[in-house]
Amino acid sequence: MSAVAINASDTRSHIDARNDAWFRGVLRLCALLVLAALLGAALSTLWGGREVLFGDGLRFLTSAQWNPVENVYGAWAPIYGTLITSLIAIVIAVPLSFGIAVFLTEIAPAWLRAPVGTAIELLAAIPSIIYGMWGLFVFVPFMAVHIDPLLDSTLGKLPFVGALFRGPPLGLGLLTAGIVLAVMIVPFISSVMREVFQTVPVRLKESAYALGSTTWEVVWDIVLPYTRQAVIGGIFLGLGRALGETMAVTFVLGNSYDLTASLLMPGTSISSSIANEFNEAVGLHRSALIALGFLLFVVTFFVLLIARWMLRSLKRKEGNA
Repeated sequence: MSAVAINASDTRSHIDARNDAWFRGVLRLCALLVLAALLGAALSTLWGGREVLFGDGLRFLTSAQWNPVENVYGAWAPIYGTLITSLIAIVIAVPLSFGIAVFLTEIAPAWLRAPVGTAIELLAAIPSIIYGMWGLFVFVPFMAVHIDPLLDSTLGKLPFVGALFRGPPLGLGLLTAGIVLAVMIVPFISSVMREVFQTVPVRLKESAYALGSTTWEVVWDIVLPYTRQAVIGGIFLGLGRALGETMAVTFVLGNSYDLTASLLMPGTSISSSIANEFNEAVGLHRSALIALGFLLFVVTFFVLLIARWMLRSLKRKEGNA
């Protein structure tokens, strides 16, 4: 090999190494910017709510009293409302999303899959305020006339769980907000499930069908084990959306700080409390609302942390197997 060829090769290798170094540096900078933005949001809300968080301490987290006139603030009612409505949404949305994804990937004819899949993805693009208006003007009256009286007269008579379904037919309440949230997050979870179900190798499913497996057995024994990590990730993505939803929940939740065991009664959430009161808040009131924002950040962070822990546990079990 001539000296010219060797020099050209060395020059090309030097240029490639320099470009790789620049590329790694840009990617590292992007990752650090994301971490900086995350840390900045957490610290800014912590600093803005320092008067309440450091002044009242544990009482702010455990008290349900919220009285801006007397400057008495407790975060338990918004925290409770946020967790309950999100739990209701997940309980309803996960089975629906799973059924939609299985139908589109395993059962629906080919001509129907694309239109239905596109419609579900379009539902995810609808602004939350539209869901809130639909909930207030259409779903709340339906709940007040048909669902709330039925639940009160049937499930409300049962021991133990009956307290969850007793109350006047207001329409507004924790259950209504949870159902509206479920409608909002179903497109997100079902889209993720559908995409990951389509990644399952066709040979695995065809082999199971050839051995006499039913569609349910193929889904339960082949599809879900192959995609469970991504499915769990999609579920927690929907849960994160439910925890932080503001406008739709504000329309249908009722925005009451009174704690009650009944799901039919009005309540409040962290995001709806901030949306309703932040414009007029000053002084300690403003600090309390910013502190609520910090608590929402912490709750969402721990939810995502649990998701990562579950995914890591699944990987560890698969490795042991």
